[in-house]
Amino acid sequence: MPSLVELIQKIAKRAVEEAQPTSIEYGTVVSANPLNISLEQKLTLDSTHLILTNNVKDFEVEMTVDGVRKKYTVHNQLKNGDKVILFRQQGGQKFVVLDKVVTS
Repeated sequence: MPSLVELIQKIAKRAVEEAQPTSIEYGTVVSANPLNISLEQKLTLDSTHLILTNNVKDFEVEMTVDGVRKKYTVHNQLKNGDKVILFRQQGGQKFVVLDKVVTS
């Protein structure tokens, strides 16, 4: 028979697991257009489940160079085979693609 403390610990652990707290995940881009990311070969996410940061997409930025203000495009778009780090939101329905993983 488990003690009261052990029983409370089991209940607390189960509550945390069922709440699906946020977590960090790693994935691989299996298709750039349309965007699909595979999470450790367990699950493939499409664009409806992904929130992209500027670190993983093309975007425009205004800059002043030599006194001239101009728009420039920063090319960060994901490509097939890119390794990415994702932040799974609580509940697991959406994933924020934080950045590319760089191996050296």
